[in-house]
Amino acid sequence: MLAGSVAAVLVASMMVPVGAQAAAGCRVSYAVSSQWPGGFTAAVDVTNLGDPVNGWRVGWTFPSGQRVTQAWNATVTSSGSQVTATNVSYNAAIGTNATVSFGFNGSWSGSNTAPAAFTLNGVACTGTGGTPSPSASPSTTPSTTPSPTATASPSTPPTTPPPAGDPMATVAAMQPGWNLGNTLDAIPDETAWGNPLTTQALLRHVRSQGYRSIRLPITWSNHHGPAPDYTIDATWLNRVRQIVDWSLAEDLYVMINLHHDSWQWLNTYPADRTGVTNRYRALWTQLATTFRGYSPKLVFESINEPQFTDTTDEQGDTAIRELNAEFVRLVRATGGNNATRLLVLPTLHTSGEQARLDALAAGIDQLDDPNLAATVHFYGWWPFSVNIAGGTRYDTNVEQDLVGTFDRVHDTFVAHGIPVIIGEWALLAWDHTRPGIIERGEFLKYLEAVGYHARTRNLTTMLWDAGQFLNRAELRWRDQGVYDMLKASWTTRSGTASTDQVYVPRTGTISARSITLNLNGLTFRGLWQGGTQLANGADYTVSGSTVTLTSAALTRLAGNRAYGVNSSIEARFSQGVPWRIDVISSEPPTQSAATGTTSSFAIPTQFRGDQLATMEATYADGSPAGPANWTPYKEFWGNFQPDYTAGTIILKPEFFAEVNDGTVTLTFHFWSGTKITYRITKSGTTVTGAAT
Repeated sequence: MLAGSVAAVLVASMMVPVGAQAAAGCRVSYAVSSQWPGGFTAAVDVTNLGDPVNGWRVGWTFPSGQRVTQAWNATVTSSGSQVTATNVSYNAAIGTNATVSFGFNGSWSGSNTAPAAFTLNGVACTGTGGTPSPSASPSTTPSTTPSPTATASPSTPPTTPPPAGDPMATVAAMQPGWNLGNTLDAIPDETAWGNPLTTQALLRHVRSQGYRSIRLPITWSNHHGPAPDYTIDATWLNRVRQIVDWSLAEDLYVMINLHHDSWQWLNTYPADRTGVTNRYRALWTQLATTFRGYSPKLVFESINEPQFTDTTDEQGDTAIRELNAEFVRLVRATGGNNATRLLVLPTLHTSGEQARLDALAAGIDQLDDPNLAATVHFYGWWPFSVNIAGGTRYDTNVEQDLVGTFDRVHDTFVAHGIPVIIGEWALLAWDHTRPGIIERGEFLKYLEAVGYHARTRNLTTMLWDAGQFLNRAELRWRDQGVYDMLKASWTTRSGTASTDQVYVPRTGTISARSITLNLNGLTFRGLWQGGTQLANGADYTVSGSTVTLTSAALTRLAGNRAYGVNSSIEARFSQGVPWRIDVISSEPPTQSAATGTTSSFAIPTQFRGDQLATMEATYADGSPAGPANWTPYKEFWGNFQPDYTAGTIILKPEFFAEVNDGTVTLTFHFWSGTKITYRITKSGTTVTGAAT
């Protein structure tokens, strides 16, 4: 992993009160928090050293040809190696000495050198504060309202601490767990990222669905006062306490933390050890005091995904070890139930790499505290998690990454009596608002495997749900079959298969089709259509783990052979949930000519019952074109997106931002196995395309 940082003071065109002469200046810190072959994650902090601003634009040039592929807390656009990040609606204003942060995932090849300089609103960094640009546009300075003082804890701590618990038993009792994601951690408030206000009915529903613990990610940065007290806003603290109380009342274990604080201010720890430590101590002392009389079913997690600017991984390991130790010391010092409360400590980046695990294990050993647990996060093999580089299937790469990670955390911690919580897990791109990135059957295989491999290694898992699994407004699962697979995986295995789709031609003779079963130690019981069992021999045959659907059965199941899914059958096993198989009629998709621009280009596509799996982009010499130029397979949705209703495939501006002028051949892969090619020509901002 590369940890690079650049700190500079920027002069900007500041927004100031009418008639005022604004002083301008700011500091930018750029850090690569994690890196893998071809990709990386970076965090950018912008600290305003001048008068308050309302609206910002940060620019830089990548020295090594890197590209931004996905951003958060900013809108990022690129033109070649030049990058511009602009504010989003909720973080336009930056007060004096305040910091705004954003981050992104990027691609790289060769090297990943940090940018050497930045601009703010078009003005170069100077290293000091300065006077405003003559072109500065005046506006009204946003007002600020001081936060009220936090109230005292409603609970009286017991006179004697409860007996020390059994951390392994506690963590086991928390399985399975669920995250109230993008809610209390949202910036600036609970509903800012699209989720409704949390209700006790929601928490009751989560418990009724079999979940035994809930993780409450909480961002405190926008909800406390200034130094030296950093007093937590009373309204916010009371809201957190209300949700904790509701959760405990529903018989859920509860885990609370400092969440996005990790990249908003805690990441400056190496350079501002005193300031960060004081803030960290103040927040956790208030929280520990507030909750010290609460049930031992309340658990504290020190910090979410810790990361540090301008450090090596080894230096980061030291930093989180110091902060974890401080966290344990001050929580224990508050007494009451905190004397033996389970405390959860993360690795650097909550990474499952062996070096990070070893560093945390050494820190836990030094603490010599019997009530500690370790935590890491798991989002799977990255190409599969976001559908890039051809990562469309749950294959051996995905399986080996899963097994390797879970083996490492088990062998490093669980085997030595330290429980482990997988505090977040899912796939990064599984999202109901961006359908099709991850094929449903491949996702089900991943869910089944995570449940099995975690269960057999005594790992507690906490699903990351930012609204993509549970529809909180309606209290129903967005995909009941996904939940069914999740639930089954907590206690048993389920059978799966090589595919959940059987494509048959729209016209002509339908031939037999074979599917390979993944029995997972179970026994195959047969195929059903609804309540009717298909006939072994007439409708299908079985040879080992291969099931072959006959021509006659498929012809019947295809019905009138209209485009799309015509029927569904189930493979049933001795245990677990059935495996649904859709029978789909299709013909090879067709495409037609198009003209557009790099900011608006769509390929007219008649999908004819088929579904898009991925897209390749290559230049005439066969080299990869577009972002992530280490692979011809581009990122689904980030670079291209099917619109089945409109009958188009959209090529995104982010794709064209990294495409050279000239001809590019696109190869579209569909789930039926069909491949079609299309040729585009880019000249400046003009794009034309035609089928080949």
